[in-house]
Amino acid sequence: MHDLIVIGTGPGGYVCAIRAAQLGMRVAVVEKRPTHGGTCLNVGCIPSKALLHASELYEEAGHGFAAMGIEVAPRLDLKKMLAFKDEGVKGNTDGVAFLLKKNKIEHFHGTGRVLGPGRVEVTFINGEKKTLEAKAIVIATGSDVAKLPGIEIDEKKVVSSTGALTLQAVPKKMTVVGAGVIGLELGSVWRRLGSEVTVVEYLDRILPGMDLEVARQFQRILAKQGMAFKLGAKVTAIKTDASGSTVTVEPAAGGAAESHFADVVLIAIGRVPFTDGLGLAEAGIAVDQRRRIVVDEHFQTSVPGVHAIGDVIAGPMLAHKAEDEGVAVAEILAGEAGHVNYGVIPSVVYTAPEVASVGKTEEELKEEGVAYTVGKFPFTANGRAKVNRTTDGLVKILADAASDRVLGVHMIGASVGEMIAEAALLMEFGGSAEDLARTCHAHPTLTEAVKEAALAVAKRTIHM
Repeated sequence: MHDLIVIGTGPGGYVCAIRAAQLGMRVAVVEKRPTHGGTCLNVGCIPSKALLHASELYEEAGHGFAAMGIEVAPRLDLKKMLAFKDEGVKGNTDGVAFLLKKNKIEHFHGTGRVLGPGRVEVTFINGEKKTLEAKAIVIATGSDVAKLPGIEIDEKKVVSSTGALTLQAVPKKMTVVGAGVIGLELGSVWRRLGSEVTVVEYLDRILPGMDLEVARQFQRILAKQGMAFKLGAKVTAIKTDASGSTVTVEPAAGGAAESHFADVVLIAIGRVPFTDGLGLAEAGIAVDQRRRIVVDEHFQTSVPGVHAIGDVIAGPMLAHKAEDEGVAVAEILAGEAGHVNYGVIPSVVYTAPEVASVGKTEEELKEEGVAYTVGKFPFTANGRAKVNRTTDGLVKILADAASDRVLGVHMIGASVGEMIAEAALLMEFGGSAEDLARTCHAHPTLTEAVKEAALAVAKRTIHM
């Protein structure tokens, strides 16, 4: 008899299990993959960041080094680059396995099915079954690739994000369907390595949900880099043969169709909760119209003792959101006050330059009728960015007009995925733009742009 069984060992599941073990619970985890870490560590966040890092250095060596007096002629060894990616994945998944063992967490490799309160059936690879019992269950099975109706993903010529991480040759032409985070990141990888990349997006903008001004500036930067965009368009057919795929695209608002050829098509239209085989209906666990598991403020489902976190419930499908929920539900089960502040969850696009955001967008504040002030500072006016040759982008801060409390921060630029943490910390403590503006920032650093944007809220920037 365990105190807790966690189904799924992605970022939400394994973090939940470890925190519960720290709080003195006897914990078991059930994982269908041979390795822990879920989509994020195996075929998502970690391998994509490895390829983003490697491809960024490759492009910089080929196009940026000469201007700094470094003469090189880089040669791509894709097989070795993919091996570098795999090495990083193994290091991370092995690390999770070590942490589970260190915290004395029992693990079962198989698929989990909820039989009811306190009971989970595990089906092993060999077909054998075992029923586990526990006081509480947490479902943390994550998400799966969203499919385009009528389009078959063969992971060779028509690929998901998983297949896009293992292409054995650089496609001459790549079509990316979907201008969200995944499509732009993986599209960037293959563009840097030599592909002609065209992004097709149903909406009239990229990065839905991001601050519109930031998204538009980011699109201009990507277009300057060589990425082409077809916005307000939908893919209606993909016909594949030995040479590649013919992609048929129509205007979203209606109109004449046009077709183009692609060696590889990446379907990146989002992700959906992964609940297959969990036995939700049979166990009486309610889901909403988007197949997300319905939970209350304590992450409990409609069945007492069964909880859910991460991508299978409402909210942004982000690894760090799942981690925070994993910690919160473990603490709640231990009788503590676990909590997640959904208003301060950062989001990052790991392209070059990066895009980072936390809190409200300008569009959301307008829709909610909140009076706000705006402070902006471009990296073109930042000393470190100038000498680093990374002047694309800006920092944008939105503050409450009456209280000066920071409501949202949005950035484009080098390393802003790291810099956004400063804004998140400030907002977590209810800080103001004045607080940020009066915090001493080291010189010369890129973070000075954050201070200057905060000064701009009160119209008193120094370096503009």
